[in-house]
Order: sequence, then C-alpha cells, then structure tokens
Amino acid sequence: MFVDEVKITVSAGDGGDGCVSFHREKYIAAGGPDGGDGGKGGDVVFVVDDNMNTLVDFRFKRKYCAENGTNGGPKNSFGKSAEDLVIKVPRGTIVTDAATGRLIADMSTEEPVIIAKGGRGGRGNAHFATPTRQIPRFAKPGFKGQKLDLKLELKLLADVGLVGFPNVGKSTLISVVSAAKPKIANYHFTTLTPVLGVVKTAHGDSFVMADIPGLIEGASDGIGLGHEFLKHVERCRLIIHVVDVSGSECRDPIDDFNIINAELEKFSEDLAKAPQIVAANKCDMATPEQISRFKEYITSKGYMFFEISAATTMGTAELMNAAAQELKKLPPLKVFEPDPISPWNPEELAKDRSFTVSVEDGVYFVEADWLEGILRMVDVDDYESLQHFQLVLKSTGIIDKLVQMGIKDNDTVSVCGFEFDYVS
Repeated sequence: MFVDEVKITVSAGDGGDGCVSFHREKYIAAGGPDGGDGGKGGDVVFVVDDNMNTLVDFRFKRKYCAENGTNGGPKNSFGKSAEDLVIKVPRGTIVTDAATGRLIADMSTEEPVIIAKGGRGGRGNAHFATPTRQIPRFAKPGFKGQKLDLKLELKLLADVGLVGFPNVGKSTLISVVSAAKPKIANYHFTTLTPVLGVVKTAHGDSFVMADIPGLIEGASDGIGLGHEFLKHVERCRLIIHVVDVSGSECRDPIDDFNIINAELEKFSEDLAKAPQIVAANKCDMATPEQISRFKEYITSKGYMFFEISAATTMGTAELMNAAAQELKKLPPLKVFEPDPISPWNPEELAKDRSFTVSVEDGVYFVEADWLEGILRMVDVDDYESLQHFQLVLKSTGIIDKLVQMGIKDNDTVSVCGFEFDYVS
C-alpha cells in the first residue's frame, strides 16, 4: 500500500525530578543537602531510511513518546538522561506542524533532525541551600518535553518526472528504459501510485525517473488522481511530457499538451517553469501529418521534441540521452528550507504562571498545569517545604486572587487536587 500523507503525534520525554536528600555519614550528625538533579528527557529524532518508500507504517501507529529522564538521587547523584526516540522515515518526507502549517524539516539528506526536544531535569535541593536556609526540603520538578501534532507528507525525490494524460504510455516508457515494472494495461488510471526507476544511458549517465499517475483536466482542483500526486513532481529537475500524438483516445495532442501544462501552472508556478521535454509517443500508430503538425506546434513554443514509440522502444534511447544532458545543466534536487522560528525554550515556557480560580459549594478550586510539578516536590509534613509552596502561591498572585474573590479564614482551597484550609 502506497501512503504518502499521514498525521501523527510526537512527545519528547519529560525531565526527571530533582531529589530531596541530606548527607548521612558516621560521626556527622547533620549533613547538608545532597539531592542530585534529574536527567534530561529523550528527544524525538527523525532519520532517513532508504529501505522505506511509503508512510504506511504510520497508519497503524499514530503516537510516539520518548522516555522520561530519571529522577535525581542522594549523594548528588544525577538522574540518567533518557535515550532519544529515533523514528525512521522515507527520503523526501516533509514534516510540518499540523496546527500552524510551519515547515519543520525536509528529510532529504542523511542528517538526523531533532523534531521535539526533551525537557531539562529539575534541580535537586543541594542547589537551594543558603546561609539562612541550610536544610531546604524541596527540589524542582523536571521540565515538560515538547509535544507536537505533525503532518508527514512524502514528496518523491526524482530527477525526471513523467507527466501526461492517462493511457499515453508513461508506464510503458519507464518500463523499457529502467528496471521498474509498473502495471501496464490499456485503460485509464492503470497506474495508481508513483513508480520510481533508475535510468542508465549508453554513455554511462544515470538518473532517477518517476512515473506519475495520469493527470486530467481539473487535476489541480482534485479531479481524478492528480491532486494526490502532483506534489510528487514538485522536486523534479526536469519534466518529460508524454503525449499521445496518434490521437488514439480521440483527443487532440495539442489540446492535451496545453491542458496538462495549465494544470501544472495552477498547482505550482515553479512547477510550470520547470524545464520540459516533449515526447510524442505512439508514433508507430500516427500519420506523418499528425506528427508534423504536433512537432511544428511544440518547437514553435521552444520545447525540445522527440518522436518515440515506447512499445517498440523507437527513439527512447535518444530521449533518455537528451534528458541526461539537460540534467547536467540544471541545479540539484530541490530541498525545502524549514520555516524560521524561535528556539523552543522550556525554561521560558515554565515562566508561564497562568491559572484559573473557581468556587463551587464553598470550595475554591485553583487549576494550573505548572503547579502540578511543584506540588509533586512538596513535603506536606515539613513546615519549610509548605512555606516554600505558600511563597509560590503568593508570588504568582494566586493568594491575591483568592482574597479578591472573597475567601475567608478556614475556607477550603483545592490546588490541583491538594486541599488545605486557608489562613490569612
């Protein structure tokens, strides 16, 4: 099954929590804090796998999560950073943010790309000792890893793209000039998926050619199969436009040529400007008048023109040699540049102290994602740890908001599920 577009969710690992610990040793009555930092969460990394030619695997698994970093330990032991999650994709895969459409990466080279970054580990209590606070009974939680909804889109990497109406002989042509074995039959839309073939000329040149499923009028608007597969010729350096010059489908070859070019232009202006060679196929079935009329029109437009018969291989070697020579004059395959964006900074995101307060049945409910990590590190049985938590509530404006909403002494406050009585 050929799948060239999927949506997935990737989540980098969270950083491990810092540790609350105190040095314990024989003959040392009260050692200082020695809680270590948490480890970094794993990144989500994409790499190219040339053994893959479709995104079908992502149809069956849509969520990918890297491991979290381990928590810090006593004796200043740092938590272990998690292994990165490596995801293999076919060469030519375009990675975009599903929510914004931002281009994140073009997986066309051997270079691995970090798609989602893991969170940094939290700091242990050893970092919070001061002359006035010598026994800190709190630490910092790890930072959250980056989470993204992604759209993966495969755009084939081919030097030459074959375009044209259905049943004009594109599949036959690629089958005789390469080792590709597409399905060939005398009906429309025999080819339902793009087919790649490596062409080797008698002069020792080689290039990759793609047989794109037949286009029809309205392809750029989603009619037929063109809307799905036009994207696969976006990267092509050279287009070979195959036209049935014999008119075996009762169509005028000049009209066919103009209709297909109009669809290419509607889809992409850059694609319409791509160098193009016109291959007049089925010359063995055409009259000299038909060939002459079409050749005159094409050459008047400034295009290279070749008379071929894919079924008999007439003119195919000359066509491939000409394509190879044209490719030598053209720039390399197009690689899409990622959209610029500010670096993802979990420390900056962690500065977001937004919260909501609601009242229900006399209970004040405080909800804030960032408070969950802090609560995880609070020792409710330790006065100093609770004092630190109270300071956080005050410095972030939560206490002021509760007072503004009319809270009184002994009213119940619920912070992310943790309940306590309010005391002014």
